[in-house]
Amino acid sequence: MLDPTLNATGLAAPRRLRAPAILLAVVAAIFLVAPHLYGNQSLLFTIMTFIVLAQGLNLLYGFTGYLPFGYVGFFGSGAYATSLLVMHTHLPVLVCVAGGGLAAALLGLVLGPLLRLSGAYFSIANLAASQIIYFVVSNPNLSDITGGPYGLKIEQVYNPDASYACMLGVLLIACALAAYFRTSGFGMALRAVKQDPVSAAMAGVNVVQARLVAWLVSALIAGLAGGTYAWGISVFYPDAVFTLQFSVFAIVFALFGGVGTVIGPIVGAAVLYVLYAAIGISTPQYFQFIYGGLIVLLVLFLPGGLLSLLQRRGIHVF
Repeated sequence: MLDPTLNATGLAAPRRLRAPAILLAVVAAIFLVAPHLYGNQSLLFTIMTFIVLAQGLNLLYGFTGYLPFGYVGFFGSGAYATSLLVMHTHLPVLVCVAGGGLAAALLGLVLGPLLRLSGAYFSIANLAASQIIYFVVSNPNLSDITGGPYGLKIEQVYNPDASYACMLGVLLIACALAAYFRTSGFGMALRAVKQDPVSAAMAGVNVVQARLVAWLVSALIAGLAGGTYAWGISVFYPDAVFTLQFSVFAIVFALFGGVGTVIGPIVGAAVLYVLYAAIGISTPQYFQFIYGGLIVLLVLFLPGGLLSLLQRRGIHVF
């Protein structure tokens, strides 16, 4: 018997698409109004950056189970590719940002063989790959190309308002993709692969292709975020865009909210980063203790993230 919530193409029927549409509208409204209510646009820009990274990681880990410890490699690659395009071409900045996203996706294609690994082997190999990229771009011998340890400057295109709007656009794209993964037949195939790849393959799912698509889409989102971030700060060093803190935060934020959902990474990144900023300012001497303790408590008592509290009460979480 056919599922009445599905249309002839196998995708969710229009009424099931209302939830993601409403969510995207609410997120857009919040970040469009927030700068007028809260003067620190830089903080809002950073929060959006981490929401995008958490959502991008969610596209891979939440739907395939592959946890990329070196996810920052795609972010940094997008930042560098965008900046180099700005410096050496006369293309519009938005086109350069798109180029940064494509460069990260191309890097993902090159690193595609890593998907043959699984579990900790994949995570460690991905981390090693990101470190190799970092050492290449920070190499003093390549200073004429990458700026080496001195980084890059694209002050000629610095525009905080435009970069803020661009990051919001990337955020909405990331959330729309997560909604597609959540509601489409392709997303269902990904979840089947995550639970049991052998059974999924026997059911007709192209396991290798499904994983590769999720991997490339996740890389694309990180690259777009990196390119927009570079545009927003205009001057950066290799350590600023290849720091492992970006990967760690993306993982923690996604897990805190709840992976495999659309709203989970948004809630996780918004709540934890605001808390991170507040603790760092008010009680910096206790920051590591308080923040680390919160993460330990989360892992012990809420392994499914904050949204699992709603799910336990029978509330559907999108």
